[in-house]
Amino acid sequence: MRVWNRCWAGLLLAPLATATLLPLPLSSAANDSKADEWVPLFNGKNLDGWTPKITGHEFGDNYADTFRVENGVIKAAYDKYKEFNGQFGHLFYKDKFSHYRLRVEYRFTGEQCKGGPGWATRNSGVMFHCQDPKTMRKDQEFPVSIEAQFLGGLGKGKRPTNNMCSPGTNIVSGGKLYTSHCLNSKSETYDGDVWVTAEIEVNGSGAVKHLVEGKVVMEYEKPQLDPKDDDAKKLIKDEKKLLLEEGYIALQAESHPVEFRKVEIKVLKK
Repeated sequence: MRVWNRCWAGLLLAPLATATLLPLPLSSAANDSKADEWVPLFNGKNLDGWTPKITGHEFGDNYADTFRVENGVIKAAYDKYKEFNGQFGHLFYKDKFSHYRLRVEYRFTGEQCKGGPGWATRNSGVMFHCQDPKTMRKDQEFPVSIEAQFLGGLGKGKRPTNNMCSPGTNIVSGGKLYTSHCLNSKSETYDGDVWVTAEIEVNGSGAVKHLVEGKVVMEYEKPQLDPKDDDAKKLIKDEKKLLLEEGYIALQAESHPVEFRKVEIKVLKK
């Protein structure tokens, strides 16, 4: 399922003082963490473990310093852009995950980059069950994935956050296959530059929950590849096996500056 194979046996046999001092690789720590233990994926200092993929650029090219760490937060920034020009960005974590709970603290800041599409104003998110970023086309805008879409309020009207969007994928909601691109949650609207805590609970190809400030705002199941999508078609090896059991995680940059203060994961048992 996941890519790690170590267990805690060796540590459990060692004296406690020694075990607490042993530096485990993050992927191993995440896989082998005890129940109810959150493991940070962002160290608060740099982008170690994270790699950008920006539309029109090769995997690993952090064009115009789009993703950076300043004052302990990951920023998706556009101060070095002249114009957006459809350069959608995704910052991928190095490991795949399957059964887990992911918690992200985010906020929108400043003004949208010149040339950004209207729908992308105060719009970002976290992509999960992503395809391997190395398999993305250079000009591909979004990875084949499920998106937990983060939206900021516009100062008037309702605009829920932690919605579901599905680039190259479908889900099952209410017992029926849902093929429209996005499905809104029932969250509150968050105006201004406020920090919001969003979570997703992912159970492989089973149930998915979205939470905002600790409250469940959406539930669905059976994330799967869309056989009608051109990018998804390349990933389908068997038309009868469309369900997504695992994938990569990516933070999104869609033309509006956004900050991520905390990114942490709790690996769940199957």
